[in-house]
Amino acid sequence: MENVIYFGDNLSILERLPSESIDLIYIDPPFNTRKMQRRTQIRTIRSEDGDRVGFQGARYRTIPIGTKAYLDWFDDFLEFLEPRLREAQRLLKEHGSLYFHIDYREVHYCKILLDAIFGRECFLNEIIWAYDFGGRTRRRWPPKHDNILVYVKNPRKYLFNYEEIERIPYMAPGLVGPEKARRGKTPTDTWWHTIVPTNGKEKTGYPTQKPLGILERIIRASSPRGGVVLDFFAGSGTTGEAAWKLGRYFILIDNNPEAMRVMAKRFRDIDSIRWVGFDPQGSDWEEHKGL
Repeated sequence: MENVIYFGDNLSILERLPSESIDLIYIDPPFNTRKMQRRTQIRTIRSEDGDRVGFQGARYRTIPIGTKAYLDWFDDFLEFLEPRLREAQRLLKEHGSLYFHIDYREVHYCKILLDAIFGRECFLNEIIWAYDFGGRTRRRWPPKHDNILVYVKNPRKYLFNYEEIERIPYMAPGLVGPEKARRGKTPTDTWWHTIVPTNGKEKTGYPTQKPLGILERIIRASSPRGGVVLDFFAGSGTTGEAAWKLGRYFILIDNNPEAMRVMAKRFRDIDSIRWVGFDPQGSDWEEHKGL
């Protein structure tokens, strides 16, 4: 067993992985927003005429460091996803699960596609990840959630580690009594969790980075200790970090050079990673060597 990060087209790599070799798949594919996705990295310095106000009224000036962006636009989104999702179904072990992260624009179409590939009987949940951050339109209800569709390989054998899921506080602890309030409750299919804070320690600067807490919850619930977690739209590598922290192996795939650079920095202290198609110690790109 080993941790592997591949640089290259995910479909060609998935086709070479052995069937029923993966315990859990999480993917966060492009949402097909038809917009340019951007993330600007900043740092702040103390300044009397700064544009930000901090603790006890101290003022800070914002200095942009750089902007990372990509065009999130597919004319053939479902045609792009279908062969990759078919490979995902092939790769899962009998007890395996797929967590498919998407937003409100495409979730209805993607569910129909996933029903066709996995079977409607293998649909387990639709998780709503709700957050409260960013601008608010005045022309409609502001969209502040993502959708995560959960499918299992076998509806009679799938793994769900209920006892390992972290507990969360009751919203009205006075209604449940002190013992239950102290113990907390398990999450439902609606998850209230902040996005990655702008100046938080998790922040990598990658445009579509997801919070570590979301991935940790998924991996705790739906993979065994020592199992293998796959993310073939790896982006900033959050799935890999969560798997590593929780004692699982990971396989990450991405074809974006910026994603590879972010992951090289993020995993610089982890020696037990095999890199394929990318040299994390330098700026040269190796020719893809296959598996």
